[in-house]
Amino acid sequence: MTTKLDKVLYTAEAHTVGGRDGAGKSSDGAIDVKLSSPGSGKPGTNPEQLFAVGYAACFIGAMKAVGPKISVKVPEDVAIDSKVSLGPTNGGAAYGISVQLAITLPGLDAEQKKLLVDTAHQVCPYSNATRGNIDVELTIV
Repeated sequence: MTTKLDKVLYTAEAHTVGGRDGAGKSSDGAIDVKLSSPGSGKPGTNPEQLFAVGYAACFIGAMKAVGPKISVKVPEDVAIDSKVSLGPTNGGAAYGISVQLAITLPGLDAEQKKLLVDTAHQVCPYSNATRGNIDVELTIV
Protein backbone atom coordinates (compact mmCIF):
# COMPACT_ATOMS: atom_id res chain seq x y z
CA MET A 1 0.00 0.00 0.00
CA THR A 2 1.43 3.36 -1.02
CA THR A 3 1.37 6.20 1.50
CA LYS A 4 0.04 9.45 0.04
CA LEU A 5 0.86 12.79 1.66
CA ASP A 6 -2.13 14.75 2.94
CA LYS A 7 -0.14 17.94 2.50
CA VAL A 8 3.42 18.72 1.36
CA LEU A 9 5.30 20.47 4.18
CA TYR A 10 8.71 20.53 2.53
CA THR A 11 10.39 19.26 -0.62
CA ALA A 12 14.15 18.70 -0.77
CA GLU A 13 15.71 19.14 -4.18
CA ALA A 14 19.11 17.92 -5.31
CA HIS A 15 21.07 17.32 -8.49
CA THR A 16 23.38 14.31 -8.69
CA VAL A 17 25.76 13.26 -11.45
CA GLY A 18 28.02 10.24 -11.87
CA GLY A 19 26.32 7.91 -9.39
CA ARG A 20 28.51 6.49 -6.63
CA ASP A 21 31.61 8.09 -8.13
CA GLY A 22 30.07 11.46 -8.84
CA ALA A 23 28.78 14.43 -6.89
CA GLY A 24 25.55 15.78 -5.47
CA LYS A 25 24.34 19.22 -4.54
CA SER A 26 21.13 20.46 -2.95
CA SER A 27 19.25 23.24 -4.73
CA ASP A 28 19.98 25.66 -1.86
CA GLY A 29 23.69 24.78 -1.76
CA ALA A 30 23.53 23.51 1.85
CA ILE A 31 24.86 20.15 0.66
CA ASP A 32 27.61 19.93 -1.93
CA VAL A 33 29.31 16.54 -1.73
CA LYS A 34 31.72 14.41 -3.68
CA LEU A 35 30.54 10.80 -3.82
CA SER A 36 32.60 7.62 -3.79
CA SER A 37 31.88 3.91 -3.53
CA PRO A 38 32.15 2.34 -0.07
CA GLY A 39 35.62 0.92 0.52
CA SER A 40 37.08 2.55 -2.59
CA GLY A 41 39.46 4.73 -0.59
CA LYS A 42 38.55 7.68 -2.81
CA PRO A 43 37.60 11.00 -1.22
CA GLY A 44 33.91 11.59 -0.69
CA THR A 45 30.90 10.12 1.04
CA ASN A 46 28.46 7.46 -0.12
CA PRO A 47 24.68 7.02 -0.14
CA GLU A 48 24.78 4.68 2.86
CA GLN A 49 26.56 7.29 5.02
CA LEU A 50 24.08 9.95 3.94
CA PHE A 51 21.16 7.62 4.77
CA ALA A 52 22.68 6.82 8.19
CA VAL A 53 22.92 10.52 9.09
CA GLY A 54 19.49 11.32 7.65
CA TYR A 55 17.67 8.49 9.43
CA ALA A 56 19.27 9.31 12.80
CA ALA A 57 18.48 13.02 12.50
CA CYS A 58 14.92 12.30 11.44
CA PHE A 59 14.42 9.83 14.31
CA ILE A 60 15.65 12.37 16.87
CA GLY A 61 13.21 14.87 15.36
CA ALA A 62 10.40 12.32 15.70
CA MET A 63 11.28 11.77 19.37
CA LYS A 64 11.18 15.53 19.95
CA ALA A 65 7.81 15.73 18.21
CA VAL A 66 6.15 12.93 20.19
CA GLY A 67 7.83 13.56 23.56
CA PRO A 68 5.43 16.30 24.73
CA LYS A 69 2.41 14.23 23.60
CA ILE A 70 3.44 11.30 25.80
CA SER A 71 4.83 13.42 28.66
CA VAL A 72 8.45 12.36 28.15
CA LYS A 73 11.09 15.10 27.94
CA VAL A 74 13.73 14.28 25.34
CA PRO A 75 17.19 14.84 26.86
CA GLU A 76 19.28 17.64 25.36
CA ASP A 77 22.13 15.17 24.86
CA VAL A 78 20.06 12.55 23.02
CA ALA A 79 22.27 10.74 20.49
CA ILE A 80 21.98 8.01 17.89
CA ASP A 81 24.82 5.92 16.53
CA SER A 82 23.56 4.63 13.20
CA LYS A 83 24.75 1.91 10.87
CA VAL A 84 23.51 1.31 7.34
CA SER A 85 24.76 -1.92 5.84
CA LEU A 86 24.82 -2.71 2.12
CA GLY A 87 24.79 -6.24 0.74
CA PRO A 88 23.39 -8.71 -1.76
CA THR A 89 19.87 -10.10 -1.44
CA ASN A 90 17.95 -12.87 -3.17
CA GLY A 91 21.06 -14.97 -3.66
CA GLY A 92 22.96 -12.08 -5.20
CA ALA A 93 20.26 -11.13 -7.69
CA ALA A 94 19.80 -7.70 -6.11
CA TYR A 95 21.22 -5.41 -3.42
CA GLY A 96 19.66 -4.07 -0.27
CA ILE A 97 20.39 -2.23 2.94
CA SER A 98 19.71 -2.79 6.62
CA VAL A 99 19.71 -0.25 9.44
CA GLN A 100 20.79 -0.31 13.07
CA LEU A 101 20.05 2.63 15.37
CA ALA A 102 21.63 2.66 18.84
CA ILE A 103 19.68 5.30 20.75
CA THR A 104 21.10 6.99 23.86
CA LEU A 105 18.61 8.80 26.12
CA PRO A 106 20.46 9.88 29.29
CA GLY A 107 18.38 10.57 32.39
CA LEU A 108 15.26 8.64 31.38
CA ASP A 109 14.16 5.41 33.01
CA ALA A 110 13.76 2.23 30.96
CA GLU A 111 9.98 2.59 30.63
CA GLN A 112 10.24 6.20 29.38
CA LYS A 113 12.95 5.25 26.90
CA LYS A 114 10.92 2.39 25.44
CA LEU A 115 7.73 4.47 25.20
CA LEU A 116 9.58 7.32 23.50
CA VAL A 117 11.43 5.10 21.00
CA ASP A 118 8.37 2.97 20.17
CA THR A 119 6.16 6.05 19.66
CA ALA A 120 8.77 7.86 17.56
CA HIS A 121 9.24 4.75 15.40
CA GLN A 122 5.54 4.95 14.48
CA VAL A 123 5.74 8.56 13.25
CA CYS A 124 9.29 8.93 11.91
CA PRO A 125 9.15 9.37 8.10
CA TYR A 126 12.23 7.17 7.61
CA SER A 127 10.73 4.43 9.79
CA ASN A 128 7.48 4.61 7.86
CA ALA A 129 9.30 4.54 4.52
CA THR A 130 11.38 1.50 5.44
CA ARG A 131 8.82 -0.49 7.50
CA GLY A 132 8.29 -3.89 5.94
CA ASN A 133 10.93 -3.22 3.28
CA ILE A 134 14.25 -3.55 5.08
CA ASP A 135 15.55 -4.83 8.39
CA VAL A 136 15.60 -1.98 10.94
CA GLU A 137 16.98 -2.74 14.41
CA LEU A 138 16.42 -0.25 17.22
CA THR A 139 18.55 -0.63 20.35
CA ILE A 140 18.22 1.54 23.44
CA VAL A 141 21.63 1.98 25.10
